[in-house]
Amino acid sequence: MSTLLSRRLALLGQGDHLSLLTQCLHGIEREGLRVDAQGQLAQTAHPRALGSALTHAQITTDYSEALLEFITATHRDVAHTLDELRDIHAFTASQLHDELLWSPSMPGLLPDEAQIPIARYGQSNQGRLKYVYRQGLAVRYSKTMQCIAGIHYNFSLPPALWTLLYGEQEAAAGSLGYIALIRNFRRYSWLLMYLFGASPALDKSFLRGAANDLQSLDADTAYLPWATSLRMSDLGYQNNAQSSLTPCYNSLDSYIASLRQAVSTPYPPYEAIGTQRDGEWLQLNTNLLQIENEYYSSIRPKRVTLPGERPLQALAARGVQYVEVRCLDINPYLPLGIDLAQAHFLDAFLLYCSLSDSPALTGNECPACQDNFQRVVKQGRQPGLQLQRQGQAIDLRSWAGELLDGIAECAALLDQAHGDDRHTRALASQRDKLADVSLTPSARLLDDLRNSGQSFRELALQLSRQHRQALRENALSADAQARFTALAEQSLADQAALEAQPQEDFAAYVAAFQASL
Repeated sequence: MSTLLSRRLALLGQGDHLSLLTQCLHGIEREGLRVDAQGQLAQTAHPRALGSALTHAQITTDYSEALLEFITATHRDVAHTLDELRDIHAFTASQLHDELLWSPSMPGLLPDEAQIPIARYGQSNQGRLKYVYRQGLAVRYSKTMQCIAGIHYNFSLPPALWTLLYGEQEAAAGSLGYIALIRNFRRYSWLLMYLFGASPALDKSFLRGAANDLQSLDADTAYLPWATSLRMSDLGYQNNAQSSLTPCYNSLDSYIASLRQAVSTPYPPYEAIGTQRDGEWLQLNTNLLQIENEYYSSIRPKRVTLPGERPLQALAARGVQYVEVRCLDINPYLPLGIDLAQAHFLDAFLLYCSLSDSPALTGNECPACQDNFQRVVKQGRQPGLQLQRQGQAIDLRSWAGELLDGIAECAALLDQAHGDDRHTRALASQRDKLADVSLTPSARLLDDLRNSGQSFRELALQLSRQHRQALRENALSADAQARFTALAEQSLADQAALEAQPQEDFAAYVAAFQASL
């Protein structure tokens, strides 16, 4: 364990400092495709009973119209976060009738590209801008990519903890701390892919006949034998334009500057497409990124935005408030896609990233971090897999064992603060996966596919039906059902009120939005 980590753990263990670790905040965003009873992508509009995808705070859509997104509030106790996520799932299950929420991250049988619906948000300029942005994503990455789902884990440490560690004013200390956390996350996030990756196989319809290095498991299923997360591989949400963006988070200012440049730098292939054709908008602009959130990263520094404020403006004005972990697959065996043990381990992992030495990423370390990550998502369970650490080869399991030893110290301190052993027990279950690779979700999924003789789409549909049944059997109370119904109705009224307001020319609205950075 490093000297700095030891010092910081000792400091946080002193007196009143220990209580700071009970003030972490947790939020979860879970995406999930709506599918019909046969597991095919739903062609229906966002269900009105769920409210407005534009104005509902907890139930919205992401890229495809069929891709639901559930958003919790933040809670100090992540168990309360998961309780809230369960309530959102239960309400949605009660309203989907003949449709289901797809259990894994990768979609099942997809229709032709043209038949995948893009999310719509109504006729207000705000709603139209969200639609055109997604139309741009379809042009740039394909609609197929807009059917991939994941889980985002939002995490913050209390401002007083950052001030204690860095001796700076609150905003400055928080930004320094979170950017350091992110650097270490980039160094070590391959471990999360080994432990929690759950997409080693996919439906062949996702590939659209493109060349790839996958193997056939059956007539409908492609896979890689040692893969952990094909979702996070080069088969997922990547493109040539984004591959040129490599912000390494050595400071908040450099991160903001790199994304500001990307949203203002023309990209010739996108210029060839243009922004409009026959009066229809194709994309918001022809730059490397339409907006800053188009940059697909495994973790983001975040700040809650004010009305009309863009994410980079919020970061520049008030610093980093929390981090959003974006690389987590949905665990298809869990109704919520994530459970309490995983959340407690994530807390210990993120605390380890926060307290450990985090020098600037220089030289070849940035590409080495990316190479390690990609090796693990495609080969992570391969015996003897070697990664790169400080220019030297190291066995994945050896390095993982060292990391878990350090994370164990953070887990123990979290348990001391909470007066129980929840984090230590969560870490022990991850050590089990390191000792026995068959316990990882990716290995379990491939074993079940092989042993059952089912295709990926068949097994996923079976799990989706099981989760729907479990959610419906644990129905919401009448009061909770009424509360969600009222939220849905209010969101519809809010959208109607927004659309009733005079709307300026949409081209002018887009131009003003673009100029706001």
